[in-house]
Amino acid sequence: MDADVERKLMSAVERMPAFPRAAQKILELTRQLNCPPKEIVGVIDKDPVLTVKILRVINSAYYGLPSKITSVNQSVVFLGINTVKNLALGFAAAGTLPRTNAAGFDMHKYLLHSLTTSVLARQLCVQFPAAEADPGDCYIAGLLHDFGKVVFAQFMAEEYKAALKLRAESGRPLHECEAEVIGADHALVGAMLAAKWQFPTALGECIRDHHRLDVPSTPLLDCLRVANQICRRQKVGDSGNPFRDDEVPAAQRFGATFDDIIAGVGSLEKIVADSAIFAQVGTK
Repeated sequence: MDADVERKLMSAVERMPAFPRAAQKILELTRQLNCPPKEIVGVIDKDPVLTVKILRVINSAYYGLPSKITSVNQSVVFLGINTVKNLALGFAAAGTLPRTNAAGFDMHKYLLHSLTTSVLARQLCVQFPAAEADPGDCYIAGLLHDFGKVVFAQFMAEEYKAALKLRAESGRPLHECEAEVIGADHALVGAMLAAKWQFPTALGECIRDHHRLDVPSTPLLDCLRVANQICRRQKVGDSGNPFRDDEVPAAQRFGATFDDIIAGVGSLEKIVADSAIFAQVGTK
């Protein structure tokens, strides 16, 4: 990589806000076997921003509860600890997004894409025996896989606007257009951000490689790739990178065709509806 490009990327990544400490602690706890839910609830309870957003979602018209939920503990009873944990991580990631950007990148649609990808990556991991990854890691990989685009849109806006324009005019994959215009793609920058946020090396490598076809596949990588392709094929949100008809689905590990996998995950309607509410609350 050109030294000037590397310096610009490092500078942009360093300007991103820190990943919330509460979310880091939740990730640490969920990697421990037999972690009591009350410990996760305790971490969330100490973060008033996360607590308010979780309660706002569960008390929204979408759930239509007859009485108001007033605590994280009550939320766990209704939604389950995994959903509450994922909500907290999603809100933590959304909290680092800028409200506006000069590149014209739609952050709301981006977040909807990422949240839905994260749920699907986790579902593929649980649903298919060959996907021998950690479901929590799959969720985080889906949530953060495109975060490099946020870095570009916020701190390298003119270059990113040119990359998005090239993608729209050429129909080529966005990561190729980014590499041509900027000198690096969002996957590499996302991996740099994951390192800054001190996420595990395997997660950073998965983010870095999710568009590379020349690296050996892993269960985590395949769950992310297929979930990402499903969202783009079904036009859920907008990652700035529409599905292409000549794109090769990364479905080999699952022993089924891409269309069969899409049919197997069931209706996306509920997942997308949940993600839309979370995205709306998460960016307020």
